[in-house]
Amino acid sequence: MAEVKELRCVIGDCRFGVDEVSYTCPAHGELGTLDILYDYAALRSQLDRDELSASSAANCWRYKSLMPLAPEAVVPPLSVGWTPLYDAPRIAQKLGLRSVYVKDDGANPTGSLKDRASALVLARALELGFSTVSTASTGNAAAALAGLGASTPEVDIVIFVPASAPAAKIAQLLVYGAHVLLVEGSYDEAFDLCLETCAAQSWYSRNTGVNPYTTEGKKTVALEIAEQLNWRAPDVVAVSVGDGSIISGLYKGFYDLRQLGWINRMPRLLGVQAEGSAVLAKAFDQGLDPLDVKREAVATIADSIASELPRDRAKALRAVRRTDGCYVTVSDAMIQAAIPEFAQLSGVFAEPAAAATYAGLKRAVSAGLIDGDESVCIVSTGNGLKDVDRARKSVSGGTRVAADRAAVEVALKSAGLV
Repeated sequence: MAEVKELRCVIGDCRFGVDEVSYTCPAHGELGTLDILYDYAALRSQLDRDELSASSAANCWRYKSLMPLAPEAVVPPLSVGWTPLYDAPRIAQKLGLRSVYVKDDGANPTGSLKDRASALVLARALELGFSTVSTASTGNAAAALAGLGASTPEVDIVIFVPASAPAAKIAQLLVYGAHVLLVEGSYDEAFDLCLETCAAQSWYSRNTGVNPYTTEGKKTVALEIAEQLNWRAPDVVAVSVGDGSIISGLYKGFYDLRQLGWINRMPRLLGVQAEGSAVLAKAFDQGLDPLDVKREAVATIADSIASELPRDRAKALRAVRRTDGCYVTVSDAMIQAAIPEFAQLSGVFAEPAAAATYAGLKRAVSAGLIDGDESVCIVSTGNGLKDVDRARKSVSGGTRVAADRAAVEVALKSAGLV
């Protein structure tokens, strides 16, 4: 176990012992999200980077020594993490960049990066003796908790999800056997209901931006990117942003590695938001303090990054500001067009929220925010099968032919294949 030095409030610098608080800072409320910080000097003397790289654990638990869990802690049996990092030379060539990599977190057990957070939160819940864990989600975090929970019979899973979430995502929750409450309202309303119910029922909350262990789970994607690049951080890491927890996790992972001296610099973080859910991008452009960020109505096809008031907004703004990164926004039309283009250039099938990252990278390059001699890693956060209906709308229906060879020849000639 990495020895936890303290929990520190991102707003007021308030400091607590590891068992002193469970969720956010008591003095600063929900906005006062907590960093789990370690005794980095002790870790530097105890851990060997090359020894870790030789680990046979092909999942996120290869980094257990960098997580706030006891060595003997029980972890969910599903293999989460150690997802592929692909070289994407066709994207690099198209965008005029030195190199582009794609971290395909849609390859996780339930199809999204959110499995990382759920794995660690469930391990922590077992450590603390909880029998019920709950979350609110637009789909992916819920699926992650439901799937990991199904592999962990010691706990019951209760999900609060907007009834408007994609049918494929809701079906996934039900297949896993979670107790699903379809909320006739927004994600933010489902979130508030979940928090209230967890407090009333003494359940453990996995909610993004509330439970600090979600950040610690999501940071493992950054640890993997660095290790898979032989402990070199890319110049830029791009990711789509909704509640802000994933970009916060990326920052925390690279921060931990920098404190250990395992990487020589922090990458710039590029946050991509949908134009119809761009609270953080606007706050960044206006130089707002997290305390001054206001709730806004949302409307986007990228449900996974739709958030009226991002719960991890303090960490998400800090992550970009401290790395000299930036936020960009993309329209729904750009997101939809990016689904097939990204797939055809990389081989990775991404849901709208993940494809938004590619669209955002294109916009950042065209705006001169990224230089041609830089290396970029695109974090693809969710599999395209999460929202098949939207993928179908992004492409044509194929070419119908009669069941004879002549008709096939005509179609092939029309397509320029013969």
